[in-house]
Amino acid sequence: MTRGKQKIEAQRRNAERNQKPKESQLEARAAALKASCPICKVQLANEKQLGDHYASKHPKEKPPAESS
Repeated sequence: MTRGKQKIEAQRRNAERNQKPKESQLEARAAALKASCPICKVQLANEKQLGDHYASKHPKEKPPAESS
C-alpha cells in the first residue's frame, strides 16, 4: 500500500475534526433578531424589515413607531 502513511494521517486529522463540539447557532441567531412583530410574533433583524413585514403581512394594521 503506497498511501498507508497518508491514510493514517488523514484518519487522524478527521478524528480530530470530528471531536470538536459543533457550536450551536441559536445564540448568535437570537442576538441578531432584534425586532419582533407584536401581531404574529415573527422575529426580524431590524426595524426596516418590520416595516416591510407589516406592509406585506398586515396591510390593514399600522406599523409600530420606530424605537430609536
